[in-house]
Amino acid sequence: MHWVGVDVGGTFTDVVVYDEATGALAVAKSPTSPADPTVGLLNALAKLQVALPATGRVVHGTTIGTNVILERKGAPVFVLTTRGFRDTLEIARTNRTVLYDIRARKPAPLAPRQRIVEVDERMAADGTVVRPLREPEVREALERICASQDGGGSAALVVCFLHSYANPAHEQAAALAAAEALPGWFVSASHQVLPEFREYERFSTAVLNAYIGPKVGGYLDGLGRALAERGYTGQVFVTTSSGGIMTADVAARFPVHTVLSGPAGGVAAAVNLGRLTGHPNLIAYDMGGTSTDVCLVEALEPTLTTEQHIAGLPNRTPQIEINSIGAGGGSVAWLDAGGALRVGPRSAGADPGPACYGRGGVEPTITDANLVLGRVPGDVPLAGEVALDVERARRALATLRDRVPGLADEAALAEGVVRIAVARMVSAIKEISIAKGHDPRDFVLLAYGGAGPMHAAFVAEELEMPRVIVPPAPGNLSAFGSLISDLRRDYVRTRLIPTRGGRLDEVEGIFEELTAEAHRDLTADGIPPERISTVRALGMRYVGQSWELLVRLPPAYDSMAVLEAAFRAAHERRYGHASDGAAEIVNFRLTAVGEVPTPAPARWPATGSVTGALRVERPVRFGGEAARVPVYLRERLPAGAVVTGPAVIEEMGATTVVPPGWTATVGPWGELTLTRSSL
Repeated sequence: MHWVGVDVGGTFTDVVVYDEATGALAVAKSPTSPADPTVGLLNALAKLQVALPATGRVVHGTTIGTNVILERKGAPVFVLTTRGFRDTLEIARTNRTVLYDIRARKPAPLAPRQRIVEVDERMAADGTVVRPLREPEVREALERICASQDGGGSAALVVCFLHSYANPAHEQAAALAAAEALPGWFVSASHQVLPEFREYERFSTAVLNAYIGPKVGGYLDGLGRALAERGYTGQVFVTTSSGGIMTADVAARFPVHTVLSGPAGGVAAAVNLGRLTGHPNLIAYDMGGTSTDVCLVEALEPTLTTEQHIAGLPNRTPQIEINSIGAGGGSVAWLDAGGALRVGPRSAGADPGPACYGRGGVEPTITDANLVLGRVPGDVPLAGEVALDVERARRALATLRDRVPGLADEAALAEGVVRIAVARMVSAIKEISIAKGHDPRDFVLLAYGGAGPMHAAFVAEELEMPRVIVPPAPGNLSAFGSLISDLRRDYVRTRLIPTRGGRLDEVEGIFEELTAEAHRDLTADGIPPERISTVRALGMRYVGQSWELLVRLPPAYDSMAVLEAAFRAAHERRYGHASDGAAEIVNFRLTAVGEVPTPAPARWPATGSVTGALRVERPVRFGGEAARVPVYLRERLPAGAVVTGPAVIEEMGATTVVPPGWTATVGPWGELTLTRSSL
């Protein structure tokens, strides 16, 4: 039986296949097809000759929803809302996100005002009905919405009523009527997507879900059919933004939970490797073809947040706190109006790709720069099928060279491009570490993605980090992370309960209701009850504050005073201070995990030698003139082998650069540990 993990990136589609009988892992990459991402996936499976009838599980990480939002190519979204709240999305928050630009504008809502229709209903904050919902008015509103969508194609409706988190009855009735009146439409209600208070954030998240729903659902449906036609009879699972997986059916209904699907898989795999190697504090650094994603992991726990934005719009679903920047192998180098050299965020993507791909790209990219510097092999096709042309890369860089004073040749410009890219990535890591009170020198940099190991040592040097770890098959680590992730469902309920005067049995009652719902859902997904576990957390704040802090509950608590003490401790850790003031519970959160079989870790073979792993020597530039350095094949390096820089270590899908002054050691699990020789 095979298990298949997939990560569809902006440039390449990565596949990992685990053979349950032999314990062997096989990896493959294929260029992503932007028009139909299924093509790249099937091509990668064909490379590995995967027998889909003998495949037990397919787990899929995807950026389709993310790209739809960023490119504003989603479905037309209509909103049915409470009378008087038509402008909630337009008003948004009154804060200024860009302080010193008087011309800065808020991002336009995904559902424009003319597509928002009001109905005369009203629910109070405690869930009591102030004005009942009238079915004739709902039917009339739906008829107007249907008549206004005359462009054809997929459309979506989201029902967003005031205080539906406290009592969803009106939303349920309206959503049911909409499903009958609008066949073929994507219909959802805000209480299903995010049953929390704060109308703007709930409305925005629900609209995001509806905006990407038709495209994500259509893609998953097409993928399921394509796999079924080739003999696959199991379920398709999708990686979630919070680091678990869910069934494709659930993901199609709630695609907003997948907007960080691919990067979350990589973090899950990074945590797994940190556990194996004894490094609990990590900075996960994933540089792919389009972007770089970084995440801080402390005590093997990545930080979760519900306060993320995408394209300037709030998405309040639980997500791993990942900082993404537009710096990938395909990021374009360009000159700004002042003649300064810039890199990214625009990317050449998979089509046409960097100039060296020979597919029509003419602008210089980070990949072109590394090829000119000799750090990327020009004699081995990328991913086994993309031949790299160093002359095309030189010509692309030459288009900028003459416009940058003081540069002697294309190689000097290439070094500048790489240095600027490294500076951007260093800045991204500082945002998740130094800016939040963490010293990056106390962490290990775990580098993966197709381009991460190539730049990791240079990033670590800038941050004074003493150690870098590169996992086996780093270009496919996010796909592997999908494969080792358990099913995960996140639940939330808003209820204001003071810690002083509130009742513990009321807290327990709400958690018991959420636990019962979680067990029903995961059992329906095929998880036996004995493999289901839950984690409880509370959103708490001091009385009078506007925003709450996530507090994981201790294993045992027998009073409201214990909960208040846990909140004060969390406040102290986050902000450096706490007071004796009264606190209150705002949100109840439950994470349910359904354990699924995962690949057993395999030790790296100790047979072979460094000399036997030598493939070639080639000129590589590390400042100054290029010098000939050894190039090794990673799969031939045995456990315990030591490679002294300068050197290059190649494998399918990634290249690890060991600069002068660094040493790489092969660990027992096949990981490369890079350390600075001076330490």
